[in-house]
Amino acid sequence: MELCIDFGGTEIKLAVIDDGALVASENLPVRGDASDLASAVTAARELSARVTGTPTAVGIAVPGVVSPASGRMLHANDKYDFLRDLDLRVWADDEFGLPAVVENDARAALIGETSTGSASGERDAVLVTLGTGIGTAAMIDGVPLRGITGHAGILGGHVTVDINGPVCPCGNVGCGETLASAWALRERSDRLSVKELFESDDHAEIRDSFLRVWGASVVTLIHMYDPSVVILSGGILRAGDAVSAPVEAYVREHLWPSMTPPRFIVPPEPEYSVARGLSTLARSAHPQTHEDQEKH
Repeated sequence: MELCIDFGGTEIKLAVIDDGALVASENLPVRGDASDLASAVTAARELSARVTGTPTAVGIAVPGVVSPASGRMLHANDKYDFLRDLDLRVWADDEFGLPAVVENDARAALIGETSTGSASGERDAVLVTLGTGIGTAAMIDGVPLRGITGHAGILGGHVTVDINGPVCPCGNVGCGETLASAWALRERSDRLSVKELFESDDHAEIRDSFLRVWGASVVTLIHMYDPSVVILSGGILRAGDAVSAPVEAYVREHLWPSMTPPRFIVPPEPEYSVARGLSTLARSAHPQTHEDQEKH
């Protein structure tokens, strides 16, 4: 049984997973300061007390770059700047007395969907989450890409899709995320939500621009990683086919001619993708803990 904590863009999502099945969950609003850590601890303890059995490991997801060597978050947006360089594995041991794994949220979501989710068994996959920003992750031959410093596969939202576009907070120019994401839309209009873009044709020009940017970003990821499936996830996918169908059509029109178009998947429960991945990672990293529990 694993306790999973996902520090998301607008919510902190907590879950307890036992043998791949969701047992209990809780969501907390993000305040954007160190009080989020205290709130997560309180909620996690209450959640664990509600289930039968005791978690044996903790999985923690953060919306930033995680060092493969240390497990520390190297970089994140301002909302979670207080987590930078905090040793979350030590934090988990101090607060819960349990071993922990730490992973980038999009990479954890990809692992979740390919292990026990909508793309179970797939070994060559790309995941794109469309929400507050654009998160990405890639897997080749069953191995999630991390790279030497943890950046591999997760910066697909920061590939230039418009060389004459605005400067992104990351320092690059014309990134997909700075052109088509929830925070990018707020920069253009604080009264318009992404949800409203797909409810009517009142803002068709902006909507179509977003779809082209997302399509171009996915084409680039497919050209780089040659996946058999593309998993489209995130809050924006609540619009369903209104998002996924145009993105897939764009990809088919612009894909390298000799490539086989990948299968597109929209998870039915994207809110649990990260927790599934964290559970898989925690169980794999600390198998002895689970074996000891089963003996008793």
